[in-house]
Amino acid sequence: MDFSVLFGVAGAAEAATSLGGPADIWAAIVHDFSNIGSPAALAAFTQVLLIDIVLAGDNAIVVGALAAGLPPDQRRKVIMIGVLAALVLRIAFALVVTQLMQIVGLILAGGLLLLWVSWKMYRELHPAGAGASPGSPEIAGDEDSGIRPAKSFLAAAWAVAVADVSMSLDNVLAVAGAARDHPGILIVGLVLSVALMGIAANIIAKYIERYRWIAYFGLIVIVYVAFKMIYEGIVDPSVGVMTLGMFGG
Repeated sequence: MDFSVLFGVAGAAEAATSLGGPADIWAAIVHDFSNIGSPAALAAFTQVLLIDIVLAGDNAIVVGALAAGLPPDQRRKVIMIGVLAALVLRIAFALVVTQLMQIVGLILAGGLLLLWVSWKMYRELHPAGAGASPGSPEIAGDEDSGIRPAKSFLAAAWAVAVADVSMSLDNVLAVAGAARDHPGILIVGLVLSVALMGIAANIIAKYIERYRWIAYFGLIVIVYVAFKMIYEGIVDPSVGVMTLGMFGG
């Protein structure tokens, strides 16, 4: 085995640059948003906004559906745990996303993960078991999710935790993939991701249920970002998997 490949991956992760201090972060935001009228920056920001809106609403619907079969007091606790966990996980992933995106092969893996997310979202929009969940009064739209509610508090809490880890990582990677060349937009997108999950996820879920075109449009954007990440994850000269061949040679 060529250990230089492993050292190359580890080195890429270790040598990854952060966004810098507060002054650097503010400068990046000002730079990107002062050029927001440019096609590239506007497209990146639009993609980030749609990804945040759709995935925050989708996260809320999944949490509500999993908690739907529980008694009211337990249901409210599970939903609160789900929202708080998603909030904390989004913050944690956001803090390390610039380092994560420098690891060779992770952009490709993230793109493949987003394709899986897209398939799950499509199935939720066309659920085979629609109506299987009685729905949570706290969250609109989860009664049509096709997700089976958990039968106990512990089972619901565990299922929500697993879903939150997956969906929070999906959200952060999707935002990072859409705004990779625009650090200021990337920062604002990650902040929006956290804010929408903590403040407006339930409201977004209600509107996504009422206006399905929002979810479909977001789904198209996520599929586009997934294929873009897969392409970059293969051919990018710094983090694409083709660089592994250079180490091996």
